[in-house]
Amino acid sequence: MSTKPDLQTELEAAAFRRLVEHLRTRSDVQNIDLMNLAGFCRNCMSKWYKAAAEERDQPMDLDQARELVYGMSYAEWKQKYQTEASTEQRQRYEQSRPAD
Repeated sequence: MSTKPDLQTELEAAAFRRLVEHLRTRSDVQNIDLMNLAGFCRNCMSKWYKAAAEERDQPMDLDQARELVYGMSYAEWKQKYQTEASTEQRQRYEQSRPAD
């Protein structure tokens, strides 16, 4: 499919917004689960958002980017929704995590 660059950007932005909204409604899905299954999580998306802003000379700190992805502060999200990772989850993460 060939689309005009502006339309492609609009479609990509709409898909991103839908993914973010989906992840906000699925607070039961832990970041470690996302990392183990897909290789990225909400924190990764926050870092990508921050990097994209900075590439366009728009200053943004990680807390601001996280709030855009999580829909609240990261501290609030962790307090409300984050659970302790199981031994199995941590082992799986260690086996599959990308090298820094």
